[in-house]
Amino acid sequence: MEERVYILGGYQSDFAQNWHRNELDLLDVFQDIISKGLNSVDLEPKDVDVAHVGNFTAELFCNQGHLGGFFVSSHPDFFGLPSSRHEAACASGSIATLAACAEIESGRYELAAVLGIEQMRNVSGEQAAQNIGGPAMRSGFECQDVQYPWPHMFSELTNEYDKRYGIDENHLSKISEINFANAKKNPNSQTRGWTFESDAFTRSDHSNPVIEGRTRKMDCGQITDGAAIIFLASEKKAKEYAEAKSIKLESIPYIKGWGHQTGPITYQEKIDFSQNKEYVFPHVKKAIDDAFARANMQGVGDIDGIETHDCFTSTEYMAIDHFGITRPGESWKAIESGDIEIRGKIPINASGGLIGLGHPVGATGVRMLLDCYKQCTNNAGDYQIDNAKNISTLNIGGSATTVVSFVVGTA
Repeated sequence: MEERVYILGGYQSDFAQNWHRNELDLLDVFQDIISKGLNSVDLEPKDVDVAHVGNFTAELFCNQGHLGGFFVSSHPDFFGLPSSRHEAACASGSIATLAACAEIESGRYELAAVLGIEQMRNVSGEQAAQNIGGPAMRSGFECQDVQYPWPHMFSELTNEYDKRYGIDENHLSKISEINFANAKKNPNSQTRGWTFESDAFTRSDHSNPVIEGRTRKMDCGQITDGAAIIFLASEKKAKEYAEAKSIKLESIPYIKGWGHQTGPITYQEKIDFSQNKEYVFPHVKKAIDDAFARANMQGVGDIDGIETHDCFTSTEYMAIDHFGITRPGESWKAIESGDIEIRGKIPINASGGLIGLGHPVGATGVRMLLDCYKQCTNNAGDYQIDNAKNISTLNIGGSATTVVSFVVGTA
């Protein structure tokens, strides 16, 4: 990237909180997250030049759209602030970030706030499944007569791996076990206080029942209320910030590379395209490779960890070989070797990921970047990766329709 975009820091809500039970609405959360976010980086509202909001389905869960106005309503000093909302299913937060980066790179603005937010626990689990089902796939065409559309869809991904390479579902259970264990160390995780039966991380029909197809309970990411905010700065603004705080510019992480690819809306179109190709999702591989290339990196050997989109264990299984940790179809090797564990060669989802930390859809891409910032500044607490200097993300929307990858690191 020619113009560096720095991450000055940010803030994340407690993903275990149920906003409806606590009588909070979206504006309450906007105000709280923005206020605490600004305090965390020692900025004032007047310092923000532009705001971008990532959100998927506020219209369905909250009967509310036009969320850029909510950002401006959060403080009197934001009156007139240019603000917009971005939607790309589970990749909404990453798309909002890309838009903010482009504005900084163009010189239009010097400091941007990017806020991702989703309220999802104010309806039944069945209704939540429908709210996030049809809108992110070809509605009325895919997953007809399926109670839980996304567990079904990613069961199909498990089937595809099995068809092409063979798969042992116990490796999927190990992914969930790792991510839930990491989440225990994260003070903001939705599942940090959960307890599990002794055979929860097996393919036990009693302790780990089937939800749809080959997707079981412990394979699933969480339905979550959550928000996260990050503050992005141009190099000029970051230098001013570093001088004012008496810190070195080199200590502030920046976005070293990015990749953005979009596939067709239906799952089957993507699978048909990849027949006889090396990877199940070639466009996912390209998004990751583009991010490495823009960061002037050779690949996964140049990074210290990954925050990836584990909406289901099959999605993380796919990410392992698409990142190049193993050859295609051999993701199981990195699981068996312990390489993806928090003290392994290439830790994945030290935060707990979507399975352990939680998945407030529109906030996930922003939260991933905040965790990259924490890791690269040695501020991740009990889930800190040793000597982390560069972290990658992979955030996907729908059945890998919208795909965004970032590389974040220090100079």
